[in-house]
This record gives sequence, C-alpha cells and structure tokens, in this order.
Amino acid sequence: MGRSMAASDSFAGQHDFAGTLTFRERFSSAPATASLADCWMVAFEDVLPIRQTAAFKGQHNFAGLWWCATNQRHVGFESWCERDRLMSLDFDPDVIGVSSQPFSITLPPSLPQKSHVPDYFIRRRDGSAVVLDVRPDALVTPADGDVFQATKDLCGHVGWSYRRLGALPPVLLANLRWLAGYRHPRCSREAKVTLLTDILSNGPASIRDLMAAAGDPVTVLPTLFHLLWSRIISTDLHRCSLGKEAVVSLEEAR
Repeated sequence: MGRSMAASDSFAGQHDFAGTLTFRERFSSAPATASLADCWMVAFEDVLPIRQTAAFKGQHNFAGLWWCATNQRHVGFESWCERDRLMSLDFDPDVIGVSSQPFSITLPPSLPQKSHVPDYFIRRRDGSAVVLDVRPDALVTPADGDVFQATKDLCGHVGWSYRRLGALPPVLLANLRWLAGYRHPRCSREAKVTLLTDILSNGPASIRDLMAAAGDPVTVLPTLFHLLWSRIISTDLHRCSLGKEAVVSLEEAR
C-alpha cells in the first residue's frame, strides 16, 4: 500500500481530478486518496466501506449486513435489491472477494455530480476486478445513466470491468433466498456429504428420492441444500422452484 499512500501525498489538494479515489484500507483508521491509475492494484475487495450504511426511522430503503460465505465476514447493503445481488455474488463460484461502498471516485467536471460511490467491488478467481452498481431498471434516471457511464469509462482505463445490475429474476431469487439459509459450513455433515455424492455418482436423482435413500430428512436436507449452495451438486435454479421433484446431479456431471 506504500505506492498508493505516496500517490495520496502527491494528490493532496487535487481531489477534483477525474478518476481520483478516496478509500479506507482494512487496517487503517484514516482514508487514503490516490489516482485510480496509481492504486488499481489495491485489494479493494478487502477495504472498509468509505461511508457508513445509513439506518434511521422512516427511511424508504432497507439497509443491513449480509454474512458473506465467500469472505467469511459481513458485507453491507443499502436496499433489498442490493441484498439480493450481494447474495448472488456470494453464490457465484468465480467471485473470491467482495466489498461494499469500496471507494468514492471523482467524476469528470462535465457532470453535475462531483463524485460517485459504487455499490460493490468484486475480485474474480482469475484476478480480474469488477465494479458494480445495483439499481432496478425502473429507477435509473438519465442523470444516473451518465454517472454509471462515466464510472465505467474511468474503470476501463485500468482494465476493470463495470456493470450496473437490476433485480434478479423471480424464480432464481426465490431459490437463492432459500439456499442462502444453508450457506454456513455448519449446515453440512460429512457423513451425509459422502452418502449423497455416492448416490449421485450413479446419475441424477430427485430430492424426494435422495431423501428416501439417505435417511432422516432433518439431517439430510440441510447438507443437501448446503451442497447446492456450494455448487458441489446442482439443479436448475433459473426455471424451476426447489421442491421434492427437483432433479439434482453432481456439478462435474452437468
């Protein structure tokens, strides 16, 4: 982080430059400021939020913390839509790190809005970075579109991807909400993992058949749902609601 701190010194008093970032390192009490070009290598998936999540009586959006199995720590969200997208990032096996409100980025002077705080920063398994904003399509104004485009352009200068995400499809959302309840490793029992994977090594089976073959549903189902969350086994979560007739298979066999 020495390089970005040096950049912070050189940019003192010049925070109006487009592409200047202000962020908080995980083990630092003071914010750092540097140009994006000088600190693109910072592990932004581990930084602290640059602002506190607001929570007050009468607010229209719902804010909170999500225990992220990917990070093994809590990550903030500022709306239900953000929570749902954070849940889907936690479910994505290609995502190895995620942080919320990772930095404030100074926008070009041509825009009325001077800076923008993206909703999430994610690190993918291949080492690439993606900056995300979450906003339902119906709530994106032309001014929002300009901010998102400017952020995308600035991120593109250092090879980061940028995406604006809306609401998840209803069936996928319902299935992920259910499976997320079993994301913690404590839901998995090793003996049941071995039994379920042995059964599925012979081919796909319905959840009903797995329950009948593997024993007490009270111990079988939490492990089965954890295996679905962990992508060790899989089923069609996009078109079919999870139920006893859902057919699951070993992930490697799909």
